[in-house]
Amino acid sequence: MQEFVDRDEVAGCVSLIWRRGEIAMVEALGCRDRETREPMSRDTLFRIASMTKPVTSVAALMLVEDGLIALDEPISRWLPELAKPQVLLDPSSPLDRTEPARAPITLLDLLTHRTGFAYHFTAFGALADAYSEVFNGIDATVDSSVWLERVARLPLMFQPGTRWHYGISTDVLGSLIERVSGVPLETFFRTRIFDPLGMTDTGFVVPAGKLERLSVSYAIDPSTQEHVVEDHPATSRFAKPERYQSGGGGLISTADDYLRFARMLLGRGRLQGDATERANGPRLLSHRSVDLMRTNFLTREQRRIPAFGQVVWAGQGFGLGVAIVDDPAQQRTESYRSKGSFGWPGALGTNWFADPVEDMIGILMIQRRGLVPFPMAAVFERHLYDAIDD
Repeated sequence: MQEFVDRDEVAGCVSLIWRRGEIAMVEALGCRDRETREPMSRDTLFRIASMTKPVTSVAALMLVEDGLIALDEPISRWLPELAKPQVLLDPSSPLDRTEPARAPITLLDLLTHRTGFAYHFTAFGALADAYSEVFNGIDATVDSSVWLERVARLPLMFQPGTRWHYGISTDVLGSLIERVSGVPLETFFRTRIFDPLGMTDTGFVVPAGKLERLSVSYAIDPSTQEHVVEDHPATSRFAKPERYQSGGGGLISTADDYLRFARMLLGRGRLQGDATERANGPRLLSHRSVDLMRTNFLTREQRRIPAFGQVVWAGQGFGLGVAIVDDPAQQRTESYRSKGSFGWPGALGTNWFADPVEDMIGILMIQRRGLVPFPMAAVFERHLYDAIDD
């Protein structure tokens, strides 16, 4: 990891390895601000982007266990804005060339990214432009209902339930959680997940007293390969209490906080590891709900469809908010994860996985957005597995 810092490919990182009930290694390298050279620390706050999605998925399953909604239930009961979606005749069609959806969008569709929603970077033509306006053009004070009205005006790329396609499904899931529970997403996360697990540094907003721990977020200029400041603690949108609470990518967290969440999933609903914590700690979900999260829901045909321009689902499937390795021999060559391993990364380079065979969790936190794949997480993972000696 130090080599990536030395080559100036990343400002700094925090890496953490937990195995068999204890932290095997934790290391903070480089700096969290390239200009001031403020050193990276273990308690540095990171924008975890799509690592938010598993948290939102857990919240939705809590509502299922509460008996308030079912996996196969149409979401239009709570989100009437999405009662009659239109679907493009072709993914690259003009926005007015549509047909009615043949089936309603269900909670299961949201959890498995089979709704037909997209992101601006996973859509084509006019739809991509429309998503850029809806998703990136919203102001910091917009609430989820206003955002949902904008989304409802866009056609779907594909018929609901027919294929996996990465998009704003988990943001819509966040809106659904608010409608079903009757409380803001932050409140639900805080009372049902963060406080019970002791995740004191995780939330949608960074309090003023913690801003000095927030890392600077960088984007890589595709023409110069230079680091460009994308979000700075002094002016950060993450410091605004009124900001939109994105269930798909809005959380701030630390390596240690996210470790507690990952341990809960590895422990099938209760903290894996320390016997006292496990005995006295809360159960967030039933065994079966977590098992469903960690089960592939994609059909054989859906797994053959490329994602992000490549074959993603040969050795892994997708469950309820996480990807799961189910055929290690078909995984990409640099991945050593065991069968049953699961996780989901973030767009700014944050990455985690949990391996039930090795009873191990790996977490890597950086803040670097680029247009091409960055190999740091894969190198971290390979060396982690190479180091196992027992």
